Amino acid sequence: MEQLFFLHVLTNPQKILHFPDRYNLLVIFILNFVHAAGVIIGLAIGDALGAPLEGLPVPPRPVRSFTGGGIHGIRAGHFTDDTLQALAIAESLVLCAGFSADDILRRFVGDFERSPHFYGPTSSAVFTLIRKGASPREAAQQVYDALGGGRSNGSVMRGAPIGVYYPPRTVREVSIACARLTHLHPVAAECSAFVNRMVSGLCRGEERSRAHASALRACKGDEVGEVLADPHRFSLSPSLDALEATHCAVSVFLASSSFEDAVVGAVNLGGDADTIGAICGALAGAEYGIGGIPSRWLTGLHRADALLDLSWRLFLGVLR
Repeated sequence: MEQLFFLHVLTNPQKILHFPDRYNLLVIFILNFVHAAGVIIGLAIGDALGAPLEGLPVPPRPVRSFTGGGIHGIRAGHFTDDTLQALAIAESLVLCAGFSADDILRRFVGDFERSPHFYGPTSSAVFTLIRKGASPREAAQQVYDALGGGRSNGSVMRGAPIGVYYPPRTVREVSIACARLTHLHPVAAECSAFVNRMVSGLCRGEERSRAHASALRACKGDEVGEVLADPHRFSLSPSLDALEATHCAVSVFLASSSFEDAVVGAVNLGGDADTIGAICGALAGAEYGIGGIPSRWLTGLHRADALLDLSWRLFLGVLR
């Protein structure tokens, strides 16, 4: 936890000093890590803050602190499968030095076996079929056919580590491939690619408006592009649908003035609060960095030190 406090103080934008030229590369290195760590920890905070609100209407007063309870009876500061799946992807990227569908699926299924109650309709159905002997491709196709497409938001909530690891020119291809491990609907895959492209750009110094515009240019889904091009034009619907959840997260993030502003706004929409919080938390973490995350959330987050360590290893993998 001391590492978290050190980073929080060191990287607070108001407290960064102007170093002599010979230290510029070191400063850039630290600041880039700050944004990578912000993605992983921001995703987990959004998930943990929203988990007790999942499936509920808009709360009478905005929730700003970790609480327990909800449909999963979760403890304060603990997270759900949104973070578990994101961590599985991050660990796999680190240990496999890149995307490995087989390794990621193995990790997904292992986490599902330990905590099946967290998982949404599409992912849980795919993992159940794989456990029964179906090949991953057969399982995803069967679920796609049975659910009328599998357009739920599970592939969007977990993909942000791909944006940390892969640069803008290659992030889309990997994002689509990872989404299609469970979600074959093109809208679900496009939404995942959109968020991950924004994360990739933000982690590499793009301004928020540029990252959003670049994600729009890369988007190949007409429906996704229309909704996300001007997200404030459409009303927010915090549902399980991939596009509606992504729309909520992106809209709230683009209108935010701080990490706290973004995540509090996202989770207090109600509905699928943990997932929308996770997506928005990853984007806000990429934008504001770990230095922009309130200390009370860093100290209250379950396994915060482990998440920071994984962020570091993921960031070092980018430098290979």
